[in-house]
Amino acid sequence: MIRPARVVRLGRATVVSLGIAVVVAAMSGPTPAQKAVLAVLLAAAWLGSFDLAFVASRTTLAALGRGVAVLRGVVLGALITCGIAVWLPALALHRGDIAILAALELALVLVWELASTRIVPPQRVLVVGSFETCIGMTAEFQRRRGLRFELAGIVDDDAHPQARSSLLLGTGADLPQIVADVRPDLVALAPGCNRPETFARLLDAAQHGFKVLELAQLYEHAFGRVPVRELTRAWFMSVLHLYQRPYSAFAKRAADIVGALVVLLLAFPLLPLLAIVVFRTGRPIVLRQTRVGEHGRLFDMYKFRTMRPDAESAGKAVWASRDDPRITHEGRVMRRFRLDELPQIWNILKGEMSLVGPRPERPEFIEELLESVPFWERRHLVKPGITGWAQVNRGYTADTRGSLDKLSYDLWYIRHRSLTVDLVICARTLVTLIRGEWKSTGDDDQLEYDPLVSILRYTATLEADTGQV
Repeated sequence: MIRPARVVRLGRATVVSLGIAVVVAAMSGPTPAQKAVLAVLLAAAWLGSFDLAFVASRTTLAALGRGVAVLRGVVLGALITCGIAVWLPALALHRGDIAILAALELALVLVWELASTRIVPPQRVLVVGSFETCIGMTAEFQRRRGLRFELAGIVDDDAHPQARSSLLLGTGADLPQIVADVRPDLVALAPGCNRPETFARLLDAAQHGFKVLELAQLYEHAFGRVPVRELTRAWFMSVLHLYQRPYSAFAKRAADIVGALVVLLLAFPLLPLLAIVVFRTGRPIVLRQTRVGEHGRLFDMYKFRTMRPDAESAGKAVWASRDDPRITHEGRVMRRFRLDELPQIWNILKGEMSLVGPRPERPEFIEELLESVPFWERRHLVKPGITGWAQVNRGYTADTRGSLDKLSYDLWYIRHRSLTVDLVICARTLVTLIRGEWKSTGDDDQLEYDPLVSILRYTATLEADTGQV
């Protein structure tokens, strides 16, 4: 039986080779012998580049989309091709040829990856563990039909007699036969299953070729989030693990400084105009609020004031709400385009914030959040940011229930953060603002999330996983 991942990889290799053949055949400078050598070198370079790109992206492939891996492969392939042109000038490989090859490979591989999501069946997932724990996951699978995963069933030893569902396939004792009947691609272990017995039974069915992972890992892989209420403290060891992918403080800081300076350069002409607009509604122009930063340290966060000067005249912090009457008309416009956040560039340059990270919360709300949201304080393992993974996926929240949902995305970011993830988040933030998927609300930090637009984005883009690379 040919596995879907091999079909995807074989098709990718075919379209890459086709692009190389077209470009090399069209070159007029090299001799036939030189073209043959060049084709072999380019094939090795580009096939290896795409393989490396997809392997490097395997833990974030479903969350970020296959298009990100394709771009990484094109960039790496183009760089290697430039090296070939420099070291082997006799092959007459010019800059124009490299540009055409990169553009052609980008188009061909993107088309193939999109087509493969249509022709390759979704990965079948079998969950072993508490049926009650998996109820939320079944709703997640139904909500995200654009993803290439399918819940095949649930195996639970302690299912309640009244828990009648077509997804409940049996108990752990039946696991080898269930695996043989269902033929899952992934088996996820949820809280509530007996690990030693489950492993022994899965080994008896190992000939059916499946992969085993924890339920939290399935959430990360398929949904780009983690199940906060099902997490254990041991999960956070992955953030400190020896084999955690490095994202050095120097690289993160350098990216923050460069990004902040670029934003400041582009937005600098707007700053005096925004100051005048805010001044018309009263003072202060720039609001300074105490927020909780990295490792729980307090800092002063700056932003243009968008509410009336007497918004908190009682001296007590208040959760903002949708259509909050305290927001001025000018403030709503500024929030719509996130212009009120521009003063936070100063926080980034001071090293208190990052471009990308969890949004910093006010200390007045921390006690309430710690009581109602498990592991909330773990958001402080990294610097807070102007935008973040939770913002581009969840958007508006104004209570502790929404904060729990956003925490599931923040924890995913903490574990998978990298320069590539940061660039994707920045790009999505920009696209989101341009498209207007977030609407202005009364929330102090967020914008309202439009679920219809999000669903269309999931089904219309390359945000699907076709299998292991």
